[in-house]
Amino acid sequence: MSDELIFDLTRPAKTDACVAVSPLVRRVVAGNAGPTTFTGTCSYIVGRGRVAIVDPGPDDPEHIAALLAAVRHETVTHILVSHTHRDHSPAARAIQAAAGASIVGCSEHRKARPLALGEVNRLEGSADAEHRPDQELREGDVIDGPGWRLTAVETPGHTANHLSFALAEEQALFSADHVMAWATPFIGPPDGSMRDYMASLDKLRGRAETVYWPGHGGPVREPQRFVRALIHHRRQREASILKRLAAGDRTVAAIVQAIYQGLAPALAGAAGLSVFAHLEDLVSRGIVATDGPPTLDAEYRLA
Repeated sequence: MSDELIFDLTRPAKTDACVAVSPLVRRVVAGNAGPTTFTGTCSYIVGRGRVAIVDPGPDDPEHIAALLAAVRHETVTHILVSHTHRDHSPAARAIQAAAGASIVGCSEHRKARPLALGEVNRLEGSADAEHRPDQELREGDVIDGPGWRLTAVETPGHTANHLSFALAEEQALFSADHVMAWATPFIGPPDGSMRDYMASLDKLRGRAETVYWPGHGGPVREPQRFVRALIHHRRQREASILKRLAAGDRTVAAIVQAIYQGLAPALAGAAGLSVFAHLEDLVSRGIVATDGPPTLDAEYRLA
């Protein structure tokens, strides 16, 4: 099968409408559309009667009200959070206050590695530092209800604490921001790690789910093919970076300018962090060298 990466830009239902997307799953899309969130964060309601909410979304009163209205005559037993970005986790606290459910899933926010001396974390503002789960889930931990069972799958990379959740009854995976049909996920150090992300993709290749429900955009159909295409895409980007180093480029800024031609200025920062994530991985594998620890402002060369 082809390793070509083809994105699905189909737009999900209108903001804050509750739509059944499968027998056990309903989706409510938050009104936080943007360059990194596509049409908005997808929150999911799993089950009927006694339900779980997966990724409650941003601290947006309209979205919180829509989720609570969707489960008005039901009992929310658990609020599952995949990771601690401000577009995924903050609403958990308001929903818990209203519904009394336990907040479970990912840990408190943490970086993938310590900061280097003098390094500034440019991603700090995107983190939900107030997240405190009632129960932290690890690989294989289970939350269940009538007719449904959600199993935690550790998928670090986008963030260090990123989890996905497998729904065995429908051979589905709530993949959050690890795998999305509309775009490749953003990997930015020090919160994210390209090495961890690639290992998590390899891990998903060995699983049997037939559909992924992501944190943004529509479902990932044929997920095994799509995951292979994501891996191929990242390896191609890695090859492009190595080619630029061989040509004499030494900095993240120079590599971004060469391989992201025509990039919108607003996306330059994200592109730089993505290239940095690849360089950090390449240094750890001994393929690229730098003096001192890899940082966004360091100079790099082929080892």
